Amino acid sequence: MNDTPDPLLVHAKVLVVDLEGTTSAAGFILGDLYDYARPRLAAWIDDHADDPAIAEARRQVIADAHLASDASTDEIVAVLHEWMERDVKATPLKTIQGQIWAEGFDRGAVTSHFFDDVVPRLRRWHEAGVGLAVFSSGSVASQVPWFKHSPSGDLTPLVTDFFDTVKAGPKKEAASYETIASALGVDAGDLVFFTDNPGEVSAAQEAGWQVVAFSRESEPFFEADFGTASVVASFDDVEVVAP
Repeated sequence: MNDTPDPLLVHAKVLVVDLEGTTSAAGFILGDLYDYARPRLAAWIDDHADDPAIAEARRQVIADAHLASDASTDEIVAVLHEWMERDVKATPLKTIQGQIWAEGFDRGAVTSHFFDDVVPRLRRWHEAGVGLAVFSSGSVASQVPWFKHSPSGDLTPLVTDFFDTVKAGPKKEAASYETIASALGVDAGDLVFFTDNPGEVSAAQEAGWQVVAFSRESEPFFEADFGTASVVASFDDVEVVAP
């Protein structure tokens, strides 16, 4: 007798995935990648001062932290370090980190991480005609190399589009999911979002999306209250089928 439960069946044209805690261990991102970026922040900001994205990130830090308009790089970095310690999902921090990580990925200094259950399912669903997109608080500049330099090889051919808080908006606001649906050209009901964050579950549901919540042991939102969303522990617990 087979006591293994049948996987949760989801009909969707496009699967949108969160990264931290869903496809990948939060400890890897908050540990290895944060440790790589932390000592490089000051030099990166100064060396890329003419980059419009870095200039805007610097301006946003000054505004958000209520610093003087002529704040030094050391003052800005002190704020960024504080945000990193508290895991604040601040767009300027993600912009700067993303560029540093992208350079690290290209040099082979860092690699990404995916749970063992993730990549085989993504490939299987892609082959079956399900689209794949990414929505993470990490910048698109860091998302692309994250998928390109995975331990399982280049996964970017599986991904239709990448979204971050600059491109789509805050992850806990329904309007951001409406923006993504419009960009993908897919009705909300034909989209499913995989996330481990209860606030993101609520926002995506409010936008009319299907949502699967992930409660992975040892991850930040293990056994959290996900409301009415279906809850699983692994990609192996789900089957996504194109309608």
